[in-house]
Amino acid sequence: MQNYLDRLYQLEALQRELEQLITGREPGPRLPVAFLPGRAARAYPLVNISQDRENIYLEALSPGIKPETLDLSIIRNMLTISGEKPAPSGVAPERYHRSERSAGKFARTIELPVEVNSEKVSAVYTDGVLRIILPKHEAARPKQITVSVS
Repeated sequence: MQNYLDRLYQLEALQRELEQLITGREPGPRLPVAFLPGRAARAYPLVNISQDRENIYLEALSPGIKPETLDLSIIRNMLTISGEKPAPSGVAPERYHRSERSAGKFARTIELPVEVNSEKVSAVYTDGVLRIILPKHEAARPKQITVSVS
């Protein structure tokens, strides 16, 4: 088992080196490897990101969050979503047989494909899904260029 973990850590180090070589910047901190559900197993909230010519659309699956704790911040093409998911009430923690749903404060930073206009971002939270429309910055929008024939 120890040999397997050593190889796993070597692969992770190699991945970090390749990422730095390709992107030219130091990779961010990695979460520890996790094999069971929980906070370290995946980023929260889970998101879908799509785009068209004018906007980037982000849907974040986030049931049970207190809407008043949601906070969005944007710097160039980096979006940070933070908030708090309350712990279930009515049952003492020592009485749980199994608890797989996480609770507490969270923050997730997502790199967007292009820079966005932070002044025109809109967000709506309904039925446990946070929907964000991020208009692309004017410089990031494709321009139609006509070619003249001489």
